[in-house]
Amino acid sequence: QVQVVESGGGLVQSGGSLRLSCAASGSIRSINAMGWYRQAPGKERELVAHIHSVGSTTYADSVKGRFTISRDNAKNTVYLQMNSLKPEDTAVYYCNADVLRYGSVSFRTYWGQGTQVIVSS
Repeated sequence: QVQVVESGGGLVQSGGSLRLSCAASGSIRSINAMGWYRQAPGKERELVAHIHSVGSTTYADSVKGRFTISRDNAKNTVYLQMNSLKPEDTAVYYCNADVLRYGSVSFRTYWGQGTQVIVSS
């Protein structure tokens, strides 16, 4: 089994900062990519940022220059530093990880339960 657990969400004022963490645990042989997605009320889930095991990153245009994704491969953990937050960043933030389990021959994507971020104006 593999578990993915996010933490660090909360309520912050516009212009403030939050740091989200996401840890994958369980029967993990290796992790390829890890990513952060978000879903606002009434909207579809969208990519926020994505990071490969070798460190290459991708960001949504709406967060470039404000958010930074990073990871600690030894801890199977990915972080999302969010600065200059705006009310439109309000959403549930989800983490995922592309995991190769011991005994498996292919990677599978696992999702966390999400953490709420609310940015007040």
